[in-house]
Amino acid sequence: MTPRSRSFDGRHREVLAVAADALPAGERPEPGPITVLPEADPTFVEAVEAAGGTVAPLGDDTRGIVWLAHDRPEQFDEIISTHPGIGWVQLPWAGVDAFAESIRDHDRPGLVWTSAKGAYAQPVAEHALTLALALLRELPTRIRATSWGPKIGSSLYGLNVVIIGAGGIALELLRLLEPFGVTVTIVRRSADPVEGAHRTVPVEQLDEVLPEADLLVVAAAFTAGTDKLIGARQLELLPETAHLVNIARGGLVDTEALVAALESGGIAGAALDVTDPEPLPDGHPLFSLDTAIVTPHSADTPEMIAPLLAARVRHNVRAFLETGEFAGRVDPAAGY
Repeated sequence: MTPRSRSFDGRHREVLAVAADALPAGERPEPGPITVLPEADPTFVEAVEAAGGTVAPLGDDTRGIVWLAHDRPEQFDEIISTHPGIGWVQLPWAGVDAFAESIRDHDRPGLVWTSAKGAYAQPVAEHALTLALALLRELPTRIRATSWGPKIGSSLYGLNVVIIGAGGIALELLRLLEPFGVTVTIVRRSADPVEGAHRTVPVEQLDEVLPEADLLVVAAAFTAGTDKLIGARQLELLPETAHLVNIARGGLVDTEALVAALESGGIAGAALDVTDPEPLPDGHPLFSLDTAIVTPHSADTPEMIAPLLAARVRHNVRAFLETGEFAGRVDPAAGY
């Protein structure tokens, strides 16, 4: 196996930085056969069976679904709507925006939805840190350079970092940032403190903290309420020396406003693992700007996420059959 395709192994801890409180006995779904769909991928069949579950073809007695696709909404909708005995659905991504309509339309009492939120925190936080360091060290300019050039770059040590979001990725990034002695402000739905952050503010105060941000990391869920959360006004509030990193969803940042800010020098740089639209069309200005880095939604490659999703499936199969302590539960009303 080459380094490019090497996956996480036993040396990496499983991240369950999400609520996993046990459901009351009366609210737990009825255990029973579990179906792995759209195809019975051996990795996840093995994960179900390793946790004591029984894998069976889809039928009237199916009680749990492990869904592994993101591009078959009609098939997914039909399965959920025509099998009312299903009591637990495991979705494959941390964000569930691709399934938001289905969750809203088919949610019912006794049905537990779980996602992979928190499970991929390690590789995604690692990618966020990589992008931040690349921006600060002016690597986009140096990679394109054909001559020696001036000494350029700045250090991450001691900077003010604003992170939007307080999920597993944000928590893992806090851990990675600790050695750099940064001051971190978390922006989230509430002002409840986040361990490792110097302060936490509600999203309503986002504009108040942006003027002091040296580095802004977008790591929040994409919902109707966070669509274009970072727009022209927010970009104008950032210092001209600030850098932006988005490893959440492209729709959280107004792409046109970001291009304008980069072209005008309103901010120093941006690194995006996610874009709107996605994939970003060939010839888009972000590809040619010296102050921009675009990676193709590769913070968590298939090789990286397979063992992490398998670990999440094992955990939730045990919750389904015994404990009721589901990790990554989705709140249908909140959309994540």
